[in-house]
Amino acid sequence: MINAVVQGILLGGVYALFACGLSLVFGVLRIVNLAHGDLTVLAAFLAVVVTGVLGVGPLVSLVVVVPAVALLGYVLQRVLLQRSLEAGELAPLLVTFGLSIVLQNALLQTFSADTRSLPAGDLGTAGIALGGGVQIGVLALLTLVVAVAVLAGLQLLLARTALGRAMRATSDDPETAELMGLDPRRVYATATALALATVALAGVFYGLRGTFTPTLGPQILIFAFEAVIIGGLGSLWGTLAGGLVLGVAQTVGAQIQPSYGVLAGHLVFLLVLAVRPQGLFRKAATR
Repeated sequence: MINAVVQGILLGGVYALFACGLSLVFGVLRIVNLAHGDLTVLAAFLAVVVTGVLGVGPLVSLVVVVPAVALLGYVLQRVLLQRSLEAGELAPLLVTFGLSIVLQNALLQTFSADTRSLPAGDLGTAGIALGGGVQIGVLALLTLVVAVAVLAGLQLLLARTALGRAMRATSDDPETAELMGLDPRRVYATATALALATVALAGVFYGLRGTFTPTLGPQILIFAFEAVIIGGLGSLWGTLAGGLVLGVAQTVGAQIQPSYGVLAGHLVFLLVLAVRPQGLFRKAATR
């Protein structure tokens, strides 16, 4: 059981990395990006292309993949999402749902339905023995460290920089922020670019840890969404905690019965919704 908890914490790092971009987009733009999982898969396939064409390792491919996906996020926000934001609250959901379908079909047409993975090499098999039958994978530990670093970096950016203050001001009151000289469209686009940069990281690290197909996006979206809800919408540290809770719930459930893993995570998600709908680390809104 101790080993199950340790493995769950490491798995939670993956879910936190999945979820941080979703949390950032919701916190700044106040929308739920239904194409989030498919963009993660797109980043993984882009890493496949970069590693194949340039002959570099998956981690080195991040030098190309992260800026490329961040630029895609900036363009998507300025060209597509900004117009949907101006059309009402329901429009962004419909637009991102349509984008999800387009991405899935485009990936299927381009890469077929074959299962892919990124070569992890010795990093994928390296482990650290903690004693008592507990061993952690170096790649899994690296993923958790990257997730914590990314969330800490985003938290510092939002709290300590001029860009972060601009994002928080635009999120709270875009009209007043515009009167003070900020361009909400540019702030939103920058926030989306940052969110998709984290999506690129998540896609590559997931591709190193396991296999993926063009239709995997909705499953990734569900896990990311559950992590965000468990931690609290808009709370970055809550996103990390939510990912860890979800990961531990799945591995402990699988320890009890292998078929209970994913189910246990869903049950914990429903329990949090029933007992504390605002999430574990977000205060209830006052009327």
